[in-house]
Amino acid sequence: MPNKIKAIDFMYYVATPEFISRWNEAKKGELICRMEKAIGGLPQYDSFETMLAKMDEAGVEKVFITQTKMWSYRNKWMYMDTQLEEVAQYTQRYPDRFIGLAGYNPFRIKESLVEIDRAVKEYRFKGVYIHIYGFDIPLHDAKMYPLYAKCDELKIPVSIQVGHVLEAMPSEHARPIYLDRIASDFPELKIVGAHTGWPWVEELISVCYKWDNVYFGVDAWMPKYLKPEIIHYINSRMGQDRCLWGTNGLPWKESLDQWEEMGLKEPTKKKLLRDNAVELFGLN
Repeated sequence: MPNKIKAIDFMYYVATPEFISRWNEAKKGELICRMEKAIGGLPQYDSFETMLAKMDEAGVEKVFITQTKMWSYRNKWMYMDTQLEEVAQYTQRYPDRFIGLAGYNPFRIKESLVEIDRAVKEYRFKGVYIHIYGFDIPLHDAKMYPLYAKCDELKIPVSIQVGHVLEAMPSEHARPIYLDRIASDFPELKIVGAHTGWPWVEELISVCYKWDNVYFGVDAWMPKYLKPEIIHYINSRMGQDRCLWGTNGLPWKESLDQWEEMGLKEPTKKKLLRDNAVELFGLN
């Protein structure tokens, strides 16, 4: 039976066979870590309609598609280089079901800012997604500040993966505590710390407690594996309005089924799975 809450997944990738084939080919010359091997590849769907059927089966109303830019730490090239049009094909064909998040390349600042402007104004994307690790710079590096200023100007959130990274790159540059400095300099910029911040979960919780503009992304983990501190924060008075659900490609139905067993209060579960995303990204 589909989930009765019309869930919104704020974290997904382009999932066409062409994109996944290109990604798999790009990884052939890369170092693949133990966890990435265990999980396997990203999901793919032979058509938009197949993907929508899976969403409907699980009770997922909307999915955010990210224009992920992933730089290879080992070989120094953009080995996941999602194009704007690859995301826009989802949002243009099914605007009520898919939402775009633009990408950012800190090595091509001017070009990236122009493209973000186009993504928001022409294609109606709702924010930007950042995968910092392979670029080998911290989230509060000077190369990142033009992005934060642009998002602040456009009044759009920036979703930033924080904590451990699955790929063969150092995780240190995405410590969640770095969001504290960014929020200090951009107190009106809406920031999502995606992927839970593990193993520095408490850092992300502390920044979310402190700042009005920082949100906790509960994505890329099946609920049964989440640290108890995360469940406590989601259920808390200060946390219930700050948490967003996403999958990062994990199975929608299994994830939502597990959330039914996590002991969340019903209003809190609805905020996590839907209402907070609607509010943050202006989906009304």
